[in-house]
Amino acid sequence: MTYTNEIVLGLGEDIYHAHPALSSTGARQLLPEYKGSPKKFQWEQTHKRTSTAFEIGHATHSKVLGVGAGIVLYPPEHLTPSGNPSTKKETVAWEVEQRTAGYTIVSPDDAKRVDAMAEAVLNHPTARPLFEVCDMREASVFADIDGVPVRARFDALSAETRNGTYAVDLKTTDDATPNGFTRSVHKWGYPVQVAHYDEVHKAATGRGIDEFWIVAVEKAGPHEVGVYQIEPYWVDMARAKTAAARRIFAECTASGVWPGYDETPQTLTAPAWAVIEHEMQYESAEINV
Repeated sequence: MTYTNEIVLGLGEDIYHAHPALSSTGARQLLPEYKGSPKKFQWEQTHKRTSTAFEIGHATHSKVLGVGAGIVLYPPEHLTPSGNPSTKKETVAWEVEQRTAGYTIVSPDDAKRVDAMAEAVLNHPTARPLFEVCDMREASVFADIDGVPVRARFDALSAETRNGTYAVDLKTTDDATPNGFTRSVHKWGYPVQVAHYDEVHKAATGRGIDEFWIVAVEKAGPHEVGVYQIEPYWVDMARAKTAAARRIFAECTASGVWPGYDETPQTLTAPAWAVIEHEMQYESAEINV
């Protein structure tokens, strides 16, 4: 089905992810700063991967948002004595059957962790009100930018209010402290996600996102929660990346050629941080032997 310049609620996850429009994840898969390339992007389209961390994050989203894929627990016969999923063929076949049916699979121990993370978010005095204001869940937005079909799926999105439009994105993380989560923001390209979502929403509705909040919950107990916005300048820098990703996507789609890394031998230049560390340690102070 074709969607153009609209917000779609209740769209199945498989249908959304199968849509050929460019997503925020796809944009980052195209860009070298996120270990991406057109070749990797194309490969990812037919090689969907899963992991325990992915399943736990997915299940936590479902618990907090109250929508999404159902959760099913590994039965005892598909667990090892240590409580981990078995690798025997019967277990693999069972996993395929459950995922085909649309379920997220977690172990009993991980289910307890998912419940604890969801409880931490929903009991948080700042996070919970944000999710209450942004009452549209898993809102899929489709648009066209620069002649490129694009899409975004908001965890939580508000209708337009007199104070603007708001969005909330839930992240599971190892470190929800400001310094720790800043590293995750940079590593995983969250400013690109925020810029992409804002641009898609504006192209579809004529309105940008006035406030985009990220709720980060730690995977380990006591499951501390951090609530953050990414500064506008960082998001504005990311807009150059979203534009580059759209250009690459359009060029590769038109040509049918999805190149990998540059095959030309190159010289690596010392990054600024390495130069600064060297100068501070070896040139700015007297070295005592």
